[in-house]
Amino acid sequence: MPTFHRALAEADLAEGQMRGLVLNGLDLVLVRTKDGLYAMDNQCTHGAARLSEGRLRGVRVICPLHGASFDCRSGAVLALPARDPQRAYPTRILDGWIEVELGS
Repeated sequence: MPTFHRALAEADLAEGQMRGLVLNGLDLVLVRTKDGLYAMDNQCTHGAARLSEGRLRGVRVICPLHGASFDCRSGAVLALPARDPQRAYPTRILDGWIEVELGS
């Protein structure tokens, strides 16, 4: 059975926003779009930049360093120079809290 970890109050992340945080030792970025709520690793797979400091365009998270972009729903690469996808994590909202399932 998956184990979800409380990350952030739902009210603290509005649609169209991203927020970086460390959860159980993992540096994550939470993303809220009109399509839903998503979580993925916060460090770009191309360079040492935090995606939470970049831009959000729809479901596209754009790295602030070299402009690589990722689909926040899956972590898939949408634009070079990144070649490796971001790890994405399941999310849910429970009792007003955003929770992330970090795996084993």
